[in-house]
Amino acid sequence: MKITDIDFEEERALIRVDFNVPLNDKLEVTDDTRIRRSLPTINYILANGGAVVLMSHLGRPKNGPEDQFSLRHLVGPLADILNRDVQFAENCIGEEAFRLSSNLLSGDVLLLENLRFYKEEEKGDESFAEKLAKHGDIYVNDAFGTAHRAHASTATIANFFEKDKRCFGKLMAAELENAQKVIKNSEAPFTAIIGGAKVSTKIDIIKNMLDRADNILIGGGMAYTFFKAMGGNVGNSLVEDDKLETAKEVLEATKTCKANVILPIDSLAADRFSNDAEQKSVPSDDIPAGWMGLDIGAKAIREFSEIIKNSKTILWNGPMGVFEMDNFKIGTEDIAHAIAEATANGAFSLVGGGDSVAAINQLGYDDKVSYVSTGGGAMLEYFEGKTLPGVAALED
Repeated sequence: MKITDIDFEEERALIRVDFNVPLNDKLEVTDDTRIRRSLPTINYILANGGAVVLMSHLGRPKNGPEDQFSLRHLVGPLADILNRDVQFAENCIGEEAFRLSSNLLSGDVLLLENLRFYKEEEKGDESFAEKLAKHGDIYVNDAFGTAHRAHASTATIANFFEKDKRCFGKLMAAELENAQKVIKNSEAPFTAIIGGAKVSTKIDIIKNMLDRADNILIGGGMAYTFFKAMGGNVGNSLVEDDKLETAKEVLEATKTCKANVILPIDSLAADRFSNDAEQKSVPSDDIPAGWMGLDIGAKAIREFSEIIKNSKTILWNGPMGVFEMDNFKIGTEDIAHAIAEATANGAFSLVGGGDSVAAINQLGYDDKVSYVSTGGGAMLEYFEGKTLPGVAALED
């Protein structure tokens, strides 16, 4: 079911949102992006005569309720953003919570306490999911960021709603629609830009892209595991020695796969892991002893940028270097600029993964790409070809 196919008039919509937002030492929200991305769904239901019950996790509480992870800290900011009162239930399955949800009127908003104060949430417990389901007449999953988890509120709960009483929210639907444009309906040339520190976290997405993408550009610290696997000198660069054989397998597969896999021809190397380190440009497969590659070099930037600008579909996951340090963020910045330029010229671009999203936001390019995904781990697993439990539960 699509959200637009459901009649919400005088119904309670139980929405799984992703309000896992950062808080400072004063327990104030420092980035409300995830809250704002849920607004289209919430406002649609309210505008169509429904009441809204919101449930989410926040942080990683280990031993039950902890004040620093309480969703009550979000009540004020949420009320301001929605421009209406927000009720709060101090226990997501407590008697008071059920009293509040059962008395909701059209236009009312109720926020439940942190789901992960109960261990049953992450275990996907059926009894816990059944209790949660009593808060709503209709279930809406709008939390793509947790769709890869088979938790009670993201997957199990769907079993307690009829098929015509459950649906994706607008954000979840948009995430899937845009992801499918890349993975299923890409226009050639399709370029996947894969960066980040470790091969181990990206090897599956690389493998899944070998026969889907036309180009795979590999940057970041993970590139040096490939260079070492090829017999190159990488100095003190980050290398996962236990992944060298895996890297060799991927390199061997590139001989017969569709994708043209390209590693950075040169690197900006440093004599220590510091923004103030001495630096020099060197071939990526010939980094001197005692030096480490911390960014892609000028030649690699030119080569990567040219490929990106000639692409029609672009996926970017992971930075090109240690972009947190000003002296080693040029590669990431220039790649972001190339993606923005390609997008302006008609390419479809999707950016996903925490670090690349942070980079695109810091550079102010978030409105210069086609879509910025909210789901780091979920998006990564989707592009690895894995089934997302939170998606499968509503597609059955």
